[in-house]
Amino acid sequence: MTTLSTAAPRRPGSPARLWAIFKRELGGYFVTPLAYVFIVIFLLLAGVFTFSMGGFFEAGQADLRAFFNFHPWLYLFLIPAVSMRLWAEERKSGTVELLMTLPIPLWASVLGKFLAAWVFCGLALALTFPVWITVNYLGDPDNGTIVAGYLGSFLMAGGFLAIGSCISATTRSQVIAFVVSVVVCFAFLVAGFSPVMDQIKGWAPQWLIDQVARFSFMTNFELISRGVLALRDLVFFVSLIGLFLFATGVVLEAKKA
Repeated sequence: MTTLSTAAPRRPGSPARLWAIFKRELGGYFVTPLAYVFIVIFLLLAGVFTFSMGGFFEAGQADLRAFFNFHPWLYLFLIPAVSMRLWAEERKSGTVELLMTLPIPLWASVLGKFLAAWVFCGLALALTFPVWITVNYLGDPDNGTIVAGYLGSFLMAGGFLAIGSCISATTRSQVIAFVVSVVVCFAFLVAGFSPVMDQIKGWAPQWLIDQVARFSFMTNFELISRGVLALRDLVFFVSLIGLFLFATGVVLEAKKA
């Protein structure tokens, strides 16, 4: 005897919804010229900075230090160009309200959009592999250090993106999101620089000076790019990403209310 089930249709779980958002967002980059323009500009600037301005051949060393030294400054302007559209475009078009009404957890939306942008930036970074091949052809580099440099660069890109995501959630204007993201990321970038430290040494206690220096992207990335995989540097980037993604969720929840 056949019985009919009266149970409600099974809805996809949160991981499935996260995956759906991730695929939609990642695919969205490649239906417009934005992805290709970003990748071409990133590869061209990385090559120019490494081989022309970085003194790659003049150094006479088989390493990619000249390559990684310019990544923070490349990301300072290129990553906000990616992050500015994450939420500002949704808010301007009104689709963010529709997104909020769907049976999708807010955290899945925030994380899915962020991961798609992060993977997209990681793809642009991975396409610089000819530089790695070149240095191996010209000499005998420490490939472990190079791998660490790529890891640090990828984590730093995630930090820039997380900051940009949070700022993008606060405004409808992509231009404002871009400008403010550049300013905030610049503050994180130069926090450990000597001129900045000199400005606060006269009035700040030493523990505060040390904490400001620890929030510098440059300080944490420089150690990783040299092959020093200290746990505190990895925790710094992961914690920063988590903090700003949480802040993105808080901002969106407040806007919804």
